[in-house]
Amino acid sequence: MKIIEVEHLTKYYGKARGIVDVSFSVEEGEIFGFIGPNGAGKSTTIRLFLSLIYPTKGFARIFGKDCIAHGPEIRQEIGYLPSEVFYYEGMKVLDLLKYSASFYKKDCTKRMYELADLMELDLKRRIDDLSYGNKKKVGIVQGLLHSPRLIVLDEPTSGLDPLMQQKFFNLIREENKRGATVFFSSHILGEVQKMCDRVAIIKEGSIINIQDIKTLQKDNYKKIKVTGSGLGEAALKLDGITGMESTNGTVSFFYKGDINAVTKLVSKQPISDLTVEDLTLEEIFMHYYE
Repeated sequence: MKIIEVEHLTKYYGKARGIVDVSFSVEEGEIFGFIGPNGAGKSTTIRLFLSLIYPTKGFARIFGKDCIAHGPEIRQEIGYLPSEVFYYEGMKVLDLLKYSASFYKKDCTKRMYELADLMELDLKRRIDDLSYGNKKKVGIVQGLLHSPRLIVLDEPTSGLDPLMQQKFFNLIREENKRGATVFFSSHILGEVQKMCDRVAIIKEGSIINIQDIKTLQKDNYKKIKVTGSGLGEAALKLDGITGMESTNGTVSFFYKGDINAVTKLVSKQPISDLTVEDLTLEEIFMHYYE
């Protein structure tokens, strides 16, 4: 079952581009990554399919229902953590979370206390006394206290220290094992690579690739390093080789094509070492953007 379906979604702010003709779907039980730099259209896409803003054209469905026509009903089963969190500063954390819980047609008390304990959140403190990181913890608890079917995360780890980030990742994995589908938007590529099953890359408001992580790495360029004497562009001339650099007898380059062809070429040279690696998601990402 498709949990999120986005078709030809487009948003202009006057003449300014938000996103253009964005289409993708997220399957039930997936952890789906959505990556791009600031300004690429990640947050705009999320706000559109949550019907927090309305599209110029196109449409989105969640749980098979139109996001605008059934917005209030759909949001009962969604947990959303925006990139920036803002609260009524005069309230205590506990009062804010109880107020948030009151919007759902279930008793969220037990889960609220479990999450607060896990995230080391002091429920007695006032919102305006909290650091940015602690306000982000409030957002995490607020987004998950009703055990949502769909969890939407927009730059979720900003403000969290490394230990708390790891706790957060473990929590999201547990929610996913419970059956929740996760939409994970970030510009921190290592997080996406570690967490997600599939990833969509957005550039200047348009989707440029959607692929599962392993296939994206396997079918993309390889990173090759060769150490030996007499190596250079003339000796390693082959279609598909790019970005060649030479340092202290070691030649490194990217290669896309039949790996047998490049190993055959290299075997003709007097070499002492050869390394072939898959690109990291960050290197793939930079390739698409450059």
